[in-house]
Amino acid sequence: MTSTFRFALMGALIAILPLGGAGNATELGQVTNLPLPRFVSMKAAEGNVRRGPSLTHRIDWVFKHRDMPLQITAEHGHWRRVEDRDGMGGWVHYSLLSGTRTVLIEQDHLRLLVRPDPNAPVAAEFEIGAIARLGACDLEWCFLRADGYKGWAPKARLWGVGATELRD
Repeated sequence: MTSTFRFALMGALIAILPLGGAGNATELGQVTNLPLPRFVSMKAAEGNVRRGPSLTHRIDWVFKHRDMPLQITAEHGHWRRVEDRDGMGGWVHYSLLSGTRTVLIEQDHLRLLVRPDPNAPVAAEFEIGAIARLGACDLEWCFLRADGYKGWAPKARLWGVGATELRD
């Protein structure tokens, strides 16, 4: 195998490998060099959501829930453009965000199971809109913790984790 062919083959393989992190990330943030889009959570109990990336921009609304999962879609200096589950968002200061991963439960009476198997015993049941800490995930299941309970839930019933995202 010639050296030129090897480099061409390596370039082709690198071009088709997906970026890690948010599952479907296609670019890197200009400030952090982290994948965009990516999921984070609200560190603060309250955070102003602005129309643009500075204190001079108008506040459109206020996020009022600590640990709420958000998706970062853009970066500008110390500001991050975020979206919530409903696609609503704007610019927030990076100090209000945390890399701690959480998810929003999207199914009422979602059963948390003791292992990633639909026939496993039930460990707990979550209401729609509950927030849980995200642990390990395979292609179909994620390990969650909330209010002293822990167990596995189907990834398709959660918002705050990429469909193809794998976590250890």
